[in-house]
Amino acid sequence: MPTQRKKFSRVLLKLSGEAFSGEGGFGVDSDELRLIAREIVEAHRAGAQMAVVVGGGNIIRGAQLARDGLVHRSTADYMGMLGTVINGLALREAITELGQAARCMTAIDIPAVAEPFIRLRAIRHMERGEIVVLAGGIGNPFFTTDTTAALRATELECDAILKATKVDGVYTADPKKHPDATRFDTLTIKQALDQKLGVMDMTALTMCSEQGLPIVVFDFHRPGNIARAVAGQPVGTIVSP
Repeated sequence: MPTQRKKFSRVLLKLSGEAFSGEGGFGVDSDELRLIAREIVEAHRAGAQMAVVVGGGNIIRGAQLARDGLVHRSTADYMGMLGTVINGLALREAITELGQAARCMTAIDIPAVAEPFIRLRAIRHMERGEIVVLAGGIGNPFFTTDTTAALRATELECDAILKATKVDGVYTADPKKHPDATRFDTLTIKQALDQKLGVMDMTALTMCSEQGLPIVVFDFHRPGNIARAVAGQPVGTIVSP
């Protein structure tokens, strides 16, 4: 029987860059972008204040370049941050096209295309009913967008992190490789760390544990799932601190 959950009033949605490109693709796919924007707007209009952290893996895989020895890790990470800005701008425009006010804020100073991330300004935007899209990571190399999500959710006083994925929760093993894997309805951050379940990276999970931030992991491809997660309905897996 699913565990009773609570409704969230302010959330941070974490989207990977791959969500923008479709299965195995690169770049920004119009249909995927439209789907994501529509789902975000639906959840927002259901009553939740929303911030969205976007990844950039569909634009550039800086970590792979660093592993191949072609680019220094710091430079590769900055390249990845610029990829997130491309996705952030695309998402802001798609949300705006649906008649919903949105802002793109970035940790890297690019005043010609997006406003800088300032914590109180971001909170004010959300309180005015705008969706805030956060790009540029935290502005420094060696940190993932998972860690960015944990940091920004803490700074913006969010009730939870919603991690949108291509699977419907956290499993005991990769369900694509292990058909007998079972899905968790709930688990703790400590269990996720001990069992190396890949919910988020260690830095992000540790921060969520310290700040008391729950993480909801769910399949964003199913229509209405973001709104269901915000409403506290039993969607995916909730990872509690």
